[in-house]
Amino acid sequence: MTLVRLSKTLVVAAVALLFSLVAFGNITDFGTNLPFVQHVLMMDTTFPGATIRYRAVTAPALHQAAYLIIIMIEISSAALCWIGFIQLLRHLRGKAVAFNRAKSVAIAGLTLGYLLWQVGLIAIGGEWFGMWMSHEWNGIESSFRFLVMTLGALIYVSLPDMDTPA
Repeated sequence: MTLVRLSKTLVVAAVALLFSLVAFGNITDFGTNLPFVQHVLMMDTTFPGATIRYRAVTAPALHQAAYLIIIMIEISSAALCWIGFIQLLRHLRGKAVAFNRAKSVAIAGLTLGYLLWQVGLIAIGGEWFGMWMSHEWNGIESSFRFLVMTLGALIYVSLPDMDTPA
């Protein structure tokens, strides 16, 4: 086992924990973050004269559906990262080729998490729905923070491992 392999394994566990806590918070405190999704989709706090306000989604059922999709992606990302963590643990002392193969589920979980933050929150929420224009419901900064952590983990874990002489 190398320190780098152990490090990559623990990085996956750390992201799995983060995704799990985010999903847990959204599930157990559904009503606190639902207004965030509602206001972003309704675009009611964007600049008053913004010409993109025609994109607003005002149907409460669609707000709940969007929030549930976000939560399902968070759960899926967390689950894939936890499974990936276990697979990496099982191959920690094995050959590099086996450890590299064991990364696939973790990489899938990290990629799904990255896509949630980049596509779901920054591209769709931030740009399509103009979340960046809202002083009260702007999640760009926190989304970017999650995006960078996830992308850093994804890049690091994806780097190939080599067998080293004992």
